[in-house]
Amino acid sequence: MTLTISRLALAALALSVSILSVEPALAAVACGSGNFDAWLADFKTEAAAKGISQQAISAGLAGVTLDQSVLNRDKSQKVFNQTFEEFSGRMVPPRMTRGSNMMKQYGSVLSRIEQTYGVPGEVLVAIWGLETDFGVNTGKFATIRSLATLAYDCRRAEQFRGELMDALRIVQRGDLAPADMKGAWAGELGQTQFMPSSWMKYAVDFDGNGKRDLLHNAPDVLASTANYLAGYGWQKGKDWQPGSPNFAVLQQWNKSEVYSKTVAYFATQLAHAP
Repeated sequence: MTLTISRLALAALALSVSILSVEPALAAVACGSGNFDAWLADFKTEAAAKGISQQAISAGLAGVTLDQSVLNRDKSQKVFNQTFEEFSGRMVPPRMTRGSNMMKQYGSVLSRIEQTYGVPGEVLVAIWGLETDFGVNTGKFATIRSLATLAYDCRRAEQFRGELMDALRIVQRGDLAPADMKGAWAGELGQTQFMPSSWMKYAVDFDGNGKRDLLHNAPDVLASTANYLAGYGWQKGKDWQPGSPNFAVLQQWNKSEVYSKTVAYFATQLAHAP
Protein backbone atom coordinates (compact mmCIF):
# COMPACT_ATOMS: atom_id res chain seq x y z
CA MET A 1 0.00 0.00 0.00
CA THR A 2 1.31 3.41 -0.87
CA LEU A 3 0.30 4.99 2.39
CA THR A 4 3.31 4.78 4.66
CA ILE A 5 1.43 4.90 7.94
CA SER A 6 -1.14 2.24 8.77
CA ARG A 7 -4.01 3.03 11.10
CA LEU A 8 -2.93 0.13 13.24
CA ALA A 9 0.65 1.38 13.43
CA LEU A 10 -0.50 4.81 14.55
CA ALA A 11 -2.73 3.37 17.22
CA ALA A 12 0.00 1.00 18.37
CA LEU A 13 2.27 3.84 19.38
CA ALA A 14 -0.08 4.61 22.24
CA LEU A 15 -0.40 1.03 23.43
CA SER A 16 1.61 -0.47 26.23
CA VAL A 17 2.94 -4.02 26.10
CA SER A 18 0.07 -6.52 26.18
CA ILE A 19 0.77 -9.96 27.63
CA LEU A 20 -1.41 -12.82 26.46
CA SER A 21 -3.83 -14.06 29.08
CA VAL A 22 -6.21 -16.91 28.27
CA GLU A 23 -7.60 -19.88 30.14
CA PRO A 24 -4.78 -22.07 31.47
CA ALA A 25 -6.08 -25.13 29.65
CA LEU A 26 -5.66 -23.27 26.38
CA ALA A 27 -2.39 -21.53 27.22
CA ALA A 28 0.12 -24.31 27.72
CA VAL A 29 2.45 -22.43 25.37
CA ALA A 30 2.86 -18.73 26.11
CA CYS A 31 3.45 -15.99 23.56
CA GLY A 32 7.05 -15.59 22.51
CA SER A 33 8.00 -18.92 24.05
CA GLY A 34 10.41 -19.89 21.31
CA ASN A 35 8.12 -22.63 20.01
CA PHE A 36 5.77 -21.16 17.43
CA ASP A 37 4.43 -24.53 16.25
CA ALA A 38 3.39 -25.52 19.78
CA TRP A 39 1.80 -22.10 20.28
CA LEU A 40 -0.10 -22.48 17.01
CA ALA A 41 -1.37 -25.92 18.03
CA ASP A 42 -2.78 -24.39 21.22
CA PHE A 43 -4.33 -21.58 19.23
CA LYS A 44 -6.10 -24.10 16.99
CA THR A 45 -7.55 -25.76 20.08
CA GLU A 46 -8.85 -22.44 21.37
CA ALA A 47 -10.31 -21.52 17.96
CA ALA A 48 -12.24 -24.79 17.90
CA ALA A 49 -13.47 -24.17 21.44
CA LYS A 50 -14.78 -20.78 20.29
CA GLY A 51 -16.88 -22.37 17.57
CA ILE A 52 -14.65 -21.98 14.52
CA SER A 53 -14.99 -24.98 12.24
CA GLN A 54 -12.18 -27.47 11.75
CA GLN A 55 -12.44 -26.80 8.03
CA ALA A 56 -11.75 -23.08 8.51
CA ILE A 57 -8.97 -23.76 11.02
CA SER A 58 -7.27 -26.27 8.73
CA ALA A 59 -7.66 -24.13 5.62
CA GLY A 60 -6.50 -20.96 7.33
CA LEU A 61 -3.64 -22.22 9.46
CA ALA A 62 -2.16 -25.14 7.50
CA GLY A 63 1.55 -24.59 7.02
CA VAL A 64 1.59 -21.17 8.69
CA THR A 65 5.04 -20.14 9.89
CA LEU A 66 6.47 -17.16 11.75
CA ASP A 67 7.25 -14.17 9.53
CA GLN A 68 10.32 -12.41 10.90
CA SER A 69 9.91 -9.55 8.43
CA VAL A 70 6.58 -8.68 10.08
CA LEU A 71 8.21 -8.60 13.53
CA ASN A 72 10.99 -6.42 12.17
CA ARG A 73 8.48 -3.94 10.77
CA ASP A 74 6.48 -3.92 13.98
CA LYS A 75 9.54 -3.18 16.09
CA SER A 76 10.93 -0.49 13.78
CA GLN A 77 7.87 1.74 13.53
CA LYS A 78 8.73 5.41 13.67
CA VAL A 79 6.68 8.24 15.07
CA PHE A 80 4.67 9.95 12.35
CA ASN A 81 5.93 13.52 12.33
CA GLN A 82 4.87 15.04 9.01
CA THR A 83 2.83 18.22 9.18
CA PHE A 84 -0.59 18.44 7.59
CA GLU A 85 0.87 20.64 4.86
CA GLU A 86 3.59 18.10 4.10
CA PHE A 87 1.36 15.04 4.19
CA SER A 88 -1.62 16.48 2.33
CA GLY A 89 0.66 18.12 -0.22
CA ARG A 90 2.25 14.76 -0.95
CA MET A 91 -0.90 12.64 -0.91
CA VAL A 92 -3.77 14.68 -2.36
CA PRO A 93 -2.66 16.39 -5.60
CA PRO A 94 -1.51 13.16 -7.33
CA ARG A 95 -4.89 11.56 -6.53
CA MET A 96 -7.28 14.38 -7.45
CA THR A 97 -7.86 13.47 -11.09
CA ARG A 98 -8.39 9.78 -10.38
CA GLY A 99 -10.56 10.64 -7.40
CA SER A 100 -12.79 12.86 -9.54
CA ASN A 101 -13.04 10.09 -12.11
CA MET A 102 -14.04 7.60 -9.40
CA MET A 103 -16.74 9.99 -8.22
CA LYS A 104 -18.18 9.95 -11.73
CA GLN A 105 -17.67 6.22 -12.39
CA TYR A 106 -19.37 5.16 -9.15
CA GLY A 107 -21.79 8.08 -8.91
CA SER A 108 -24.97 6.01 -8.74
CA VAL A 109 -23.46 3.55 -6.25
CA LEU A 110 -22.18 6.39 -4.05
CA SER A 111 -25.60 8.02 -4.14
CA ARG A 112 -27.28 4.82 -2.95
CA ILE A 113 -24.64 4.40 -0.25
CA GLU A 114 -25.24 7.94 1.02
CA GLN A 115 -28.98 7.28 1.12
CA THR A 116 -28.36 4.11 3.13
CA TYR A 117 -25.60 5.20 5.52
CA GLY A 118 -25.56 8.99 5.34
CA VAL A 119 -21.89 9.26 4.38
CA PRO A 120 -21.10 11.37 1.28
CA GLY A 121 -19.22 9.83 -1.62
CA GLU A 122 -16.45 12.43 -1.41
CA VAL A 123 -15.43 11.18 2.03
CA LEU A 124 -15.44 7.54 0.94
CA VAL A 125 -13.45 8.21 -2.22
CA ALA A 126 -10.93 10.30 -0.25
CA ILE A 127 -10.34 7.43 2.17
CA TRP A 128 -10.16 4.94 -0.71
CA GLY A 129 -7.51 7.00 -2.47
CA LEU A 130 -5.38 7.64 0.60
CA GLU A 131 -5.46 4.05 1.82
CA THR A 132 -4.64 2.10 -1.35
CA ASP A 133 -4.69 4.40 -4.38
CA PHE A 134 -8.27 3.30 -5.10
CA GLY A 135 -7.50 -0.39 -4.68
CA VAL A 136 -4.24 -0.50 -6.64
CA ASN A 137 -1.95 -1.15 -3.66
CA THR A 138 -3.70 -3.30 -1.07
CA GLY A 139 -0.56 -5.09 0.17
CA LYS A 140 1.11 -8.41 -0.50
CA PHE A 141 1.59 -9.90 2.97
CA ALA A 142 -0.23 -13.15 3.75
CA THR A 143 -2.79 -11.86 6.24
CA ILE A 144 -3.19 -14.96 8.37
CA ARG A 145 0.58 -15.46 8.61
CA SER A 146 1.05 -11.81 9.64
CA LEU A 147 -1.66 -12.03 12.29
CA ALA A 148 -0.36 -15.32 13.66
CA THR A 149 3.12 -13.81 13.91
CA LEU A 150 1.89 -10.75 15.78
CA ALA A 151 -0.37 -12.85 18.02
CA TYR A 152 2.60 -15.03 18.96
CA ASP A 153 4.79 -12.01 19.70
CA CYS A 154 4.12 -10.73 23.22
CA ARG A 155 3.96 -7.02 22.43
CA ARG A 156 0.26 -6.98 21.47
CA ALA A 157 -0.55 -10.66 21.70
CA GLU A 158 -4.12 -10.41 22.99
CA GLN A 159 -5.14 -7.86 20.36
CA PHE A 160 -3.80 -9.89 17.47
CA ARG A 161 -5.07 -13.17 18.85
CA GLY A 162 -8.55 -11.69 18.49
CA GLU A 163 -7.81 -10.47 14.97
CA LEU A 164 -6.55 -13.91 13.99
CA MET A 165 -9.77 -15.47 15.29
CA ASP A 166 -11.76 -13.04 13.18
CA ALA A 167 -9.63 -13.79 10.11
CA LEU A 168 -10.64 -17.43 10.49
CA ARG A 169 -14.27 -16.36 10.86
CA ILE A 170 -13.97 -14.52 7.53
CA VAL A 171 -12.82 -17.79 6.00
CA GLN A 172 -15.59 -19.76 7.73
CA ARG A 173 -18.26 -17.32 6.53
CA GLY A 174 -17.04 -17.75 2.96
CA ASP A 175 -16.11 -14.12 2.29
CA LEU A 176 -12.54 -14.98 1.24
CA ALA A 177 -10.34 -18.02 0.80
CA PRO A 178 -7.11 -17.95 2.85
CA ALA A 179 -5.00 -17.76 -0.31
CA ASP A 180 -6.80 -14.54 -1.30
CA MET A 181 -6.19 -12.88 2.06
CA LYS A 182 -3.25 -10.64 1.30
CA GLY A 183 -2.80 -7.14 2.61
CA ALA A 184 -0.64 -4.87 4.73
CA TRP A 185 1.99 -6.27 7.08
CA ALA A 186 -0.11 -5.76 10.22
CA GLY A 187 -3.17 -7.59 8.91
CA GLU A 188 -5.18 -4.82 7.26
CA LEU A 189 -7.23 -6.18 4.37
CA GLY A 190 -8.99 -4.76 1.35
CA GLN A 191 -9.18 -1.56 -0.61
CA THR A 192 -9.76 0.60 2.47
CA GLN A 193 -7.68 -1.57 4.81
CA PHE A 194 -10.02 -3.17 7.34
CA MET A 195 -8.67 -5.20 10.23
CA PRO A 196 -10.49 -8.57 10.39
CA SER A 197 -12.49 -7.48 13.46
CA SER A 198 -13.80 -4.46 11.53
CA TRP A 199 -14.47 -6.67 8.50
CA MET A 200 -16.62 -8.98 10.63
CA LYS A 201 -18.50 -6.06 12.19
CA TYR A 202 -18.93 -3.66 9.28
CA ALA A 203 -18.37 -5.42 5.93
CA VAL A 204 -21.52 -5.52 3.80
CA ASP A 205 -22.55 -7.24 0.57
CA PHE A 206 -23.82 -4.09 -1.13
CA ASP A 207 -24.19 -5.49 -4.63
CA GLY A 208 -26.05 -8.57 -3.40
CA ASN A 209 -23.78 -11.21 -4.93
CA GLY A 210 -23.66 -13.24 -1.73
CA LYS A 211 -20.17 -12.24 -0.55
CA ARG A 212 -18.66 -9.39 1.39
CA ASP A 213 -15.62 -8.75 -0.78
CA LEU A 214 -13.53 -5.75 0.22
CA LEU A 215 -10.59 -6.84 -1.92
CA HIS A 216 -12.13 -6.84 -5.39
CA ASN A 217 -15.65 -5.37 -5.22
CA ALA A 218 -15.81 -1.55 -5.20
CA PRO A 219 -19.49 -1.27 -4.14
CA ASP A 220 -18.81 -3.54 -1.16
CA VAL A 221 -15.63 -1.58 -0.34
CA LEU A 222 -17.34 1.81 -0.38
CA ALA A 223 -20.51 0.70 1.41
CA SER A 224 -18.55 -1.12 4.10
CA THR A 225 -16.43 1.98 4.71
CA ALA A 226 -19.62 4.03 5.02
CA ASN A 227 -21.08 1.45 7.41
CA TYR A 228 -17.93 1.72 9.55
CA LEU A 229 -18.22 5.51 9.76
CA ALA A 230 -21.96 5.31 10.42
CA GLY A 231 -21.25 2.82 13.19
CA TYR A 232 -19.08 5.45 14.89
CA GLY A 233 -21.79 8.08 14.70
CA TRP A 234 -21.49 9.85 11.35
CA GLN A 235 -24.15 12.57 11.14
CA LYS A 236 -25.90 12.73 7.79
CA GLY A 237 -25.86 16.12 6.11
CA LYS A 238 -23.27 17.62 8.47
CA ASP A 239 -19.81 18.75 7.45
CA TRP A 240 -16.57 16.95 8.19
CA GLN A 241 -14.16 19.78 8.94
CA PRO A 242 -11.92 19.79 12.05
CA GLY A 243 -13.97 20.55 15.13
CA SER A 244 -17.16 18.98 13.77
CA PRO A 245 -18.72 15.77 15.14
CA ASN A 246 -18.03 14.07 11.81
CA PHE A 247 -14.35 14.97 12.02
CA ALA A 248 -14.31 13.13 15.36
CA VAL A 249 -15.70 10.12 13.47
CA LEU A 250 -12.87 10.38 10.93
CA GLN A 251 -10.49 10.18 13.87
CA GLN A 252 -12.05 6.84 14.76
CA TRP A 253 -10.94 5.73 11.31
CA ASN A 254 -7.42 7.00 11.96
CA LYS A 255 -6.25 8.45 15.25
CA SER A 256 -3.72 10.71 13.51
CA GLU A 257 -5.06 14.26 13.32
CA VAL A 258 -2.86 14.92 10.29
CA TYR A 259 -4.34 11.93 8.48
CA SER A 260 -7.92 12.82 9.42
CA LYS A 261 -7.41 16.43 8.33
CA THR A 262 -6.04 15.14 5.01
CA VAL A 263 -9.14 12.99 4.48
CA ALA A 264 -11.32 16.02 5.21
CA TYR A 265 -9.29 18.25 2.89
CA PHE A 266 -9.29 15.69 0.07
CA ALA A 267 -13.05 15.16 0.41
CA THR A 268 -13.65 18.91 0.25
CA GLN A 269 -11.50 19.20 -2.85
CA LEU A 270 -13.47 16.39 -4.49
CA ALA A 271 -16.75 18.08 -3.56
CA HIS A 272 -15.61 21.21 -5.39
CA ALA A 273 -14.12 19.42 -8.40
CA PRO A 274 -15.80 19.95 -11.78
